[in-house]
Amino acid sequence: MNKTIRRSAVFTLLLVLALLVRATWVQFYEGTALAEDKANRRNAIETYAAPLGNIIVGGDAVTGSARTKGGDLAYKRTYKDGELYAAVTGYASQSYAPTQLEGIYQDLLNGTDPRLKTVLDTLIRERSEPGDVITTIDPSVQKAAYEALGDKKGAAVAIDPKTGKILAVVSTPSYDPSSLTDANSAGAAWKKLTADPDKPLTNRALRQPLPPGSTFKLVVAAAALEDGLYPSVDVRTDSPDPYTLPGTKTELSNENPNAPCENASIRTALQYSCNNVFARMAVKLGQDKVRAMAEKFGFDDTEQDMPVRAYTSVYPSDMDESSTALTGIGQYDVTATPLQMAMVSAAIANDGKLLAPHMVSQITDGGGDVLEDYDSEAGTEQVVSASTAKQLRSAMETVVEDGTGTNARIGGATVGGKTGTAQHGEKNSKTPYAWFTSYAKAGGKEVAVAVVVEQSNAARSEVSGNGLAAPVAKAAMRAALKD
Repeated sequence: MNKTIRRSAVFTLLLVLALLVRATWVQFYEGTALAEDKANRRNAIETYAAPLGNIIVGGDAVTGSARTKGGDLAYKRTYKDGELYAAVTGYASQSYAPTQLEGIYQDLLNGTDPRLKTVLDTLIRERSEPGDVITTIDPSVQKAAYEALGDKKGAAVAIDPKTGKILAVVSTPSYDPSSLTDANSAGAAWKKLTADPDKPLTNRALRQPLPPGSTFKLVVAAAALEDGLYPSVDVRTDSPDPYTLPGTKTELSNENPNAPCENASIRTALQYSCNNVFARMAVKLGQDKVRAMAEKFGFDDTEQDMPVRAYTSVYPSDMDESSTALTGIGQYDVTATPLQMAMVSAAIANDGKLLAPHMVSQITDGGGDVLEDYDSEAGTEQVVSASTAKQLRSAMETVVEDGTGTNARIGGATVGGKTGTAQHGEKNSKTPYAWFTSYAKAGGKEVAVAVVVEQSNAARSEVSGNGLAAPVAKAAMRAALKD
């Protein structure tokens, strides 16, 4: 063999080896990335080749699948009472990435979760029968809160304090997930929804923290009682009225100038929502003790999953005393979701114990066998002592019976609550946020509810937690106690 032939053979062999290496690389490394690429049409074709599994509320499926007419996607997702449950289900779209429970359990619902595979599925390489997601949502509580919010911009969350089960997750204005499921019409619907200034796609219940205003006073009161700063809710505090913010000439006023807020006890200060008392209390405790208590309730938790991840509720750090004072009334840089404030009321209602909130009870395979039981996995945190929780409940009940939360009264039930009106905009130039966090007990049943109303048709002078948010909480609590 002459030199030219030998060189040609070696070169050809190198080309073959290069092709083999490249093919191996594509198959075993890039193949997975290509298969998972959102732009890969084959993924959508496979996902919608058969009906999806369902999301279950109160024993009934609130999702479904329908045959499409033409095209390469055989099925599309459908929703029953889509606007009512949008904050729970999210959407599964032929064009956009799934959200909420549809996104968290995408593999279970489309049959690709490895836990669904049977021996036969493995042998014949068929996609498994999809599983179902069984939620903790109570349809009557969900509907009551949704209807009570009506055309207001806001949110509500209801929790069973004894189990941690989330009974309602409502965000308004809502949207119909069905408008986003079909690839032929999803684009126009997406443009309309994303251009809407009211942001209907935002889950306000879980993923929009706002200043909690005076509802945060419960956290400050809990810190003061646990620290021993005051031995009970009925001991007079050292609270001048008006209270001058430390290091400034700014006097902190109260909403009701005639309220008995000077040196008021915690009970009276919650009853009349005295800013001077809790601002002074936060300064006396110091930001570290207030933050420690807030974090016990769930603030600053960056991994708060229900299983949908909630945005972090925040208690700030590195403040001077005047800023610390403002955090005592839920202002400055304090933010909270309705979920977070419902957790505060749930822990107080449950003798200081906070069970991990969750809105999925179980996930099952195609045959109905349980793959995971979240109810049995709910962890418990002792946030405050039983005695502190008892005192706070007593004070919260005074708020509803004789204070700023009278619109939450329910005949035949024990109801405790705390109102809040949080400033919004520079120098409070925009409509304030109206808050209410509460619990109710009757006939062996319990529920904790938090509501925020961002915007309504009410005149600015009529915006208050009692006027706007408490009636929504009352509707949800009443529905929970009737079930």
